[in-house]
Amino acid sequence: MTATTSSSAATGTPSPLTDATRDEASLRRFLHGLPGVDQVGVEQRAAGLGTRSIKKAAKLWAIDTAISMVDLTTLEGADTQGKVRALAAKAKRPDPERPDTPRVAAVCVYPDMVETAVEALRGTGIHVASVATGFPAGRTSREIKLADTKIAVDAGAAEIDMVIDRGAFLEGRYLEVFEEIRAIKAACGSAHLKVILETGELATYDNVRRASWLALLAGGDFIKTSTGKVSPAATLPVTHVMLQAVRDWFVQTGELRGVKPAGGIRTTKDAIKYLVAVHEVAGEQWLNPDLFRFGASSLLNDLLLQRRTQADGHYSGPDYVTVD
Repeated sequence: MTATTSSSAATGTPSPLTDATRDEASLRRFLHGLPGVDQVGVEQRAAGLGTRSIKKAAKLWAIDTAISMVDLTTLEGADTQGKVRALAAKAKRPDPERPDTPRVAAVCVYPDMVETAVEALRGTGIHVASVATGFPAGRTSREIKLADTKIAVDAGAAEIDMVIDRGAFLEGRYLEVFEEIRAIKAACGSAHLKVILETGELATYDNVRRASWLALLAGGDFIKTSTGKVSPAATLPVTHVMLQAVRDWFVQTGELRGVKPAGGIRTTKDAIKYLVAVHEVAGEQWLNPDLFRFGASSLLNDLLLQRRTQADGHYSGPDYVTVD
């Protein structure tokens, strides 16, 4: 992942944005001053872009691009070192019979599995990401959240996926959420920070827009839809709102920040809809793993099957890919 600078002082962030975080009242005024989201409009646009047809050559490119954007993930209480090593092997060679298949972007695990993943992926260029901050609920103290982050970073995680305090956000304690994200960002050191909004609990598109901007103001390198543990998880309209946020952030600051939809994206058809949205809403430069990711596990298998279908001209059954 390429570096994105999140320091306002370093990048010359416009004063209206730095002034917005001066105190609680300023932050509230800024966030509630953002343009409202047209619910009907964003849902119609998402539905319209989802009907775009893709020709064969473009479809193969889209499949390879989507594979390269996958954060291959295991976040279960029954995770073992063996399972993480197997996942790392799949990340390195998603389709062993097709060596031209792209590698995935990252493997995402719990903090106690980071060391295992780092060792298994050493020298591959595949990032190790770790959830932290009391994932998935985040119902713990800031001290524990910082310790959780430090454990993952010290073990070698290159990316941290944190959850925001949705209760504080929904109660309007925006400065508290902002300061916590800033503290976690500082604890990340050189690791990149993905800020999970858990959009399924935010209730409205306006809240998604506010939470997106709050995370960007606090220094998040990525904004991420979901933990995958709450329904609904990622949706196209929500992802549209988040893509608009990073596009508008870039226009105002010159900084490129990323978006990661996670949860519920299981098919190649779904992934392509998201890639179309990235191109049309944010722009072509976001069509790379440094700025767009899929939080997924089962998605990769369907991408591999569809890749074989495109290359061979006939359908390959699920027995041709490894089971996660």
